[in-house]
Amino acid sequence: MSTIEYTSRPVPQILVHEVHKPRHSRQWLDWVTTTDHKRIGIMYMVLTFVFFTLGGVEALLMRSQLSVPNNTLVSGLVYNELLTMHGTTMIFLFVVPVMAGFGNYFVPLMIGARDMAFPRLNALSFWLLLLGGIVFYASIFWHPPEAGWWSYPPLSSKLYSPGGGQDAWIFLIHLTGLSSLVGAVNFYVTIVNMRAPGMTWGRVPLFIWSILIYAVLLIIALPVIAAAVTMLLTDRNFGTNWFNPTDHGSPVLWENLFWFFGHPEVYIMILPGFGIISEILPVFARKPIFGYKAIAASTIVIAFLSTLVWAHHLFTAPMPLVVLGFFMLSSFLIGIPTGVKIFNWTATLWRGSLVMTAAMMWAIGFIVLFLIGGITGIFLATFPVDWQLNDTYFVVAHFHYVLVGGAVFTIIAGTYYWYPKMTGRLCNETLGKWSFWVTFIGFNLTFFVQHALGLSGMPRRIYTYQEHMGWSTYNFISSVGAFIMAAGFVMSFYNFARSYKTGKLAGPDPWKANTLEWFTTSPPPVNNFDAVPRIRSVEPMRDIRLEVEAQTGALQKTGGSEQFSRV
Repeated sequence: MSTIEYTSRPVPQILVHEVHKPRHSRQWLDWVTTTDHKRIGIMYMVLTFVFFTLGGVEALLMRSQLSVPNNTLVSGLVYNELLTMHGTTMIFLFVVPVMAGFGNYFVPLMIGARDMAFPRLNALSFWLLLLGGIVFYASIFWHPPEAGWWSYPPLSSKLYSPGGGQDAWIFLIHLTGLSSLVGAVNFYVTIVNMRAPGMTWGRVPLFIWSILIYAVLLIIALPVIAAAVTMLLTDRNFGTNWFNPTDHGSPVLWENLFWFFGHPEVYIMILPGFGIISEILPVFARKPIFGYKAIAASTIVIAFLSTLVWAHHLFTAPMPLVVLGFFMLSSFLIGIPTGVKIFNWTATLWRGSLVMTAAMMWAIGFIVLFLIGGITGIFLATFPVDWQLNDTYFVVAHFHYVLVGGAVFTIIAGTYYWYPKMTGRLCNETLGKWSFWVTFIGFNLTFFVQHALGLSGMPRRIYTYQEHMGWSTYNFISSVGAFIMAAGFVMSFYNFARSYKTGKLAGPDPWKANTLEWFTTSPPPVNNFDAVPRIRSVEPMRDIRLEVEAQTGALQKTGGSEQFSRV
């Protein structure tokens, strides 16, 4: 069905949820050579979910090794390799690029554009990501990296990591970094210059705000990590000594460079997820988002503060007390705009007419888990406490509550929410809800007990332990929870794959949503829109429905006053 032009004449067809079959590619070459932002977005999401599966298998192998004391399932060397592959995969090959996948698909649709500003650069960013993943995983055939996803020297030096796997890790950072940088410039130019008529900055969807700030942070942070890994590469292969402490180099220099990138990277991974949640909650709460301007402003403030807190990862390094105090207080400050978001999301839900779809359940689950991760982050931001908990499993638990409970839950929520738009079909809601509960329970079994492990003194990055240490029960619970959580994710992936063929047909706007992507067909045509309505508020689809209802006599009258139905 072609997109209906929005004019002043009655257009009742907009409210009719017509059904149409999903479009299928005629041949695989169309996908290889495409510059269509929607196909590129889908390829991003499919590829990153493949990497997510690989990273999940690596995590399960590690949890299997730690499930009982004195286990010999894998050796210490293999465990370090699994640890490095898992962390690197999840961060550089899943969370960051999958957010780019959502951005690629939905940014032009949500701002009323027909494509990204630079379609060929958009395609290049995807192929660079794929090449980086291939280079990284090819290292398993000779010597995988084993220095952790942070690759601290001297562990990442030629002396301790002599194989080519560490160089493959460096090339991965370069290739995926270049991919993200090209994509970030593309997002920035597209959002700034290609918005629909009337879409002022005060009417931009919150997901678009999050992608814009995501792009700015990438542009700021990526040159720093590019410089750091280049210096590491020359240390390993060309005789320089940037990080060699035996020849006037400094491993602490690497820590500062890496975490100047690494802490903004945390918000690079989570801010688009915040945007996804800010789109889902008002739709299924059947009320406008509470505090639109506050949420948009808090996104900007979080991005600014995220560049000032990197050294809280270095509290155990030698630093003056005044520096420790500055980074502790700046870390506390970042909790304020984050708290503003959580408060506004909760206020959006308060007294709303909640529709508990699978997407809504995943979104609410995110709020609960991210709140726990934020609270434990306050503990770690207090440097005397961090001196005790640093390099323990308490940090592992905090990190996963923020990035799995945070970013990954938002990704699954966004997939359930936008799946009808991308495929023209609805997911199975019952299976989606069961998947949520299995994942939610498994996640908390896995990571909540790791706080206790950290408080009991279990250090990170160990591959075995003695029975008398008292960690056996917690580790067994954590490992069982990991397999339950994995089963929950598998249920969702099965749901996505099965629904593509058998899901109920969706119309253009099955959720009665608020933003512009629901104005076009599901899935959208190549050109996205034949005509784009003028934007008059932050909820353009609601405006369209209200005007059409008024023009077609669908206006409801109650006691002499006129009211529009929101549902």
